[in-house]
Amino acid sequence: MANVMGVENAPEFSDWVEQVRNLNTAYTLETGKTKKFKLDVFGCQMNERDSETIAGMLTDMGFEEVSKNDFADMIVFVTCCVRENAEERIYGHIGALSGECAKNGSFIVACGCMMQQPHVVEKIRKSYHNVKIVFGTHNIHTFPALLHRYLTKGKRVFEVWEKEDKIIEELPIKRTEKHKAWVNIIYGCNNFCSYCIVPHVRGRERSRSITDILAEIKALAADGCKEITLLGQNVNSYGNDLGEKDLFAKLLYA
Repeated sequence: MANVMGVENAPEFSDWVEQVRNLNTAYTLETGKTKKFKLDVFGCQMNERDSETIAGMLTDMGFEEVSKNDFADMIVFVTCCVRENAEERIYGHIGALSGECAKNGSFIVACGCMMQQPHVVEKIRKSYHNVKIVFGTHNIHTFPALLHRYLTKGKRVFEVWEKEDKIIEELPIKRTEKHKAWVNIIYGCNNFCSYCIVPHVRGRERSRSITDILAEIKALAADGCKEITLLGQNVNSYGNDLGEKDLFAKLLYA
């Protein structure tokens, strides 16, 4: 069974968010400008959903989202490793930004599935010096702490957790659309098919509780959302780790 924690029970998360926000407030008071970020998302709908959490955290920390690299102080790559072509594209995009980062003083954050592979992290460490922060799929909630460490110490921060940890509920979200939403119901996969890397980079199956899922869906509906997509690497396995049969069917009927 997944270990679940609400963000309200993780005070260190809120503390790091506040500390980065204070840094940005001081910067704005001094310069009259706002620090900005740009998201580049590759891969599946789960990555799209993760990018909404990252955008939510950055917005709460006082950053403003922009659509062009030249206006961004920070460019966040949410990476995919299901196909080799996606990895090569990401390396190409990061490499192409090296001159721009040097000229503008901007930097890159690399996260997502690709970062769960040690050889990728080592390649980035050695060859892509414009990447200042790296984290993986299991510790997205530590991003504010990692960002604060880089902003205050000026040293690159690489922190990738090998194994999945507790599910953190109620992290900030900045959704991209008003009337459509992604809702995670399960993380990871236990199948370990010979052709698929997903279980190795997304971890073992961890289901959210029906209570937490329905609370999120009801809040979305109250906010005007009309279309909700339930997400998971393997939604048919939903609830297996919770010790209850036919839980996916019960969720659909709820």
